[in-house]
Amino acid sequence: MRKTLSFILLAGGLAAACAPRFNIDLLGTPTLSEVVLVPSPAPEKIAVIDVEGTIAAVVDPGLAREGDILSKVYGRLERAAADPLVKAVILRLDTPGGEVAASDVLYHEVLRFKDRTRKPVVGLMMSVAASGGYYIAQACDHVLAHPSTITGSIGVISVFPGVERLFDKVGLRMTVVKSGGMKDAGSPFRSMTEEERASFQTINDEFFGQFLTAVVKGRRGAVSLEALRPLADGRIFTAKQALEAKLIDEIGYFDSAFEDARVLAGVRGAKVVAYSFFPKSKTNLYAAASAPLPALDAGAWASLRTSLKAGFYYLWLPEIWD
Repeated sequence: MRKTLSFILLAGGLAAACAPRFNIDLLGTPTLSEVVLVPSPAPEKIAVIDVEGTIAAVVDPGLAREGDILSKVYGRLERAAADPLVKAVILRLDTPGGEVAASDVLYHEVLRFKDRTRKPVVGLMMSVAASGGYYIAQACDHVLAHPSTITGSIGVISVFPGVERLFDKVGLRMTVVKSGGMKDAGSPFRSMTEEERASFQTINDEFFGQFLTAVVKGRRGAVSLEALRPLADGRIFTAKQALEAKLIDEIGYFDSAFEDARVLAGVRGAKVVAYSFFPKSKTNLYAAASAPLPALDAGAWASLRTSLKAGFYYLWLPEIWD
């Protein structure tokens, strides 16, 4: 299985680099368009911003006009910040998490948005809001989960793919000249030493502490560090279990999130809006926000390759294989 996976990743990377690109944007517009998802006679607005898929700083955009999830969410937060009629944001989370740095940047951007605009943000968990997705939710003022949400997976995982045995099988060799013994630590071309493993574990532990601090701060006294540690072994929780553990504030659907956002914003009514490059396909709350066609290039392979590159992740790893 390991050899097969390594070969698939290698072949996928080559395919992504060599495949022709198709820039087809059906129903697209040059700039983000505001779409009214739920009308209201009130002039005030509540903006819905989606955080979807594996969180990474670089993702092949395929057919979409946008690239990575950081730019997607950042651009929409900026749009909501600039509109005085937007009184609150619902951050809809449907992600297994992803890179430590990318997850932390999104968390920081939500906090920054709240600090400079004083507009409340309500987190609404969809099917999966695990690990980095749960981390980002800690920046929200109130967090809901659907009754069937999977969340939690509090922890850090380090991934270091290896191709040493594959190279042995096909007769390839890699020669490395380095300035110090640890310079190629984590290399996919050889086995990891105990010294290297201990070094990476130290980094892993530091990022784990960062995660725990964010949760304790985000739960605003509902969960202490001592109570959190037994729950932070990477396990996942149903919405009911998460509520009982005080990891979320409420179980509900979009209408509950809307009411929470409306009350926090102090408005009597508001229309629900979203921002999309594909306004004609964004027809309701649950319509896709991107191009209606599947990718025509090797974007899927590139996404898989990016998701599995060596590094540190706030990630529920099984979700990648679905």
